[in-house]
Amino acid sequence: MSIVRTALPLVLLTSVLTGCAGLQKTDWPTCAAVGGVVGAGLGATKSSAWAGGGALFVGGLAAAYCWVHGDGDEDGDGVLDSLDKCPGTPKGVQVDANGCPPPVPVVEEVVVVKEETIVIRDVHFQFDSAKLTEADKTKLETIASRLKQEATTAQLSVTGHTDSVGSDAYNEKLSDKRAHSVVEYLIEEGVPRASFVSVQGAGESQPVADNKTADGRAMNRRTEIKINR
Repeated sequence: MSIVRTALPLVLLTSVLTGCAGLQKTDWPTCAAVGGVVGAGLGATKSSAWAGGGALFVGGLAAAYCWVHGDGDEDGDGVLDSLDKCPGTPKGVQVDANGCPPPVPVVEEVVVVKEETIVIRDVHFQFDSAKLTEADKTKLETIASRLKQEATTAQLSVTGHTDSVGSDAYNEKLSDKRAHSVVEYLIEEGVPRASFVSVQGAGESQPVADNKTADGRAMNRRTEIKINR
């Protein structure tokens, strides 16, 4: 019987500590409770008076062992395994308080459109003339504000267009005058003169709609500003 009383406590104590080694630090209350029950049993093998002391001693020992050995930092990122939400982080990678690498910033590539064309259809000029109306000037002020935002290296090409009413020669001359009127007003509004590399009239030679209808002719009467960046 004396051999059993001597060996049994050692066997039970070893079992408790081995089990606690597999737990996390956050599980130490459970480890302590189990140790307390086992400790009470160990104390009772000596005498009933030893039960309380055995529970306190072995329970405390088991809890302490669990606290010291029950948690770690397997991936070495400085965050304990019980708190690490991203286990297995590669060595040397910086992590946050949760053990996770910071999100990789997304760099949006700025796509520069090399060529753009602004089509102006609502500048009507005075009848049979290249002189701008006040309403035309108001509309061109918006275009000027837009063009002034371009880099100084942008090149502007302006082409005037007419419908098919009238002779080809007359329409080509009129469209050229109107294109120059638009450019001169844009320059007055602050667009650098050096930005304009080409100003010409195409007359009725480049229609975009059917000249047989009023709507089609209105679409053909336009000024185009091509931006080359």
